[in-house]
Amino acid sequence: MADDLFKALADPTRRTILDELTEKSGQTLFEICSRLSMKHQLGISRQAVSQHLAVLEAAGLVETRREGRYKFHDLNTAPLRQIAERWPVPDTSGPQESTP
Repeated sequence: MADDLFKALADPTRRTILDELTEKSGQTLFEICSRLSMKHQLGISRQAVSQHLAVLEAAGLVETRREGRYKFHDLNTAPLRQIAERWPVPDTSGPQESTP
């Protein structure tokens, strides 16, 4: 799962999509495409955005739900928390051992 997560985060367009879902969760493909085009001046096709969303969904970073004929995309930060918990920062507040 970590490989999928790092692959998904490696692409700047996918990170921009995640930024947009952080700002406004529950967007349709049309809304995401519009925001990428207008706000970020990305000339990217709906098909390309859909493929990026599929990678993000496979990594667990995006969850989808259907309501009628619309498909909404929501951000899921749980995989990021799992990565952060995998490599905890050691507690440096205790006594320090000196090295000879």
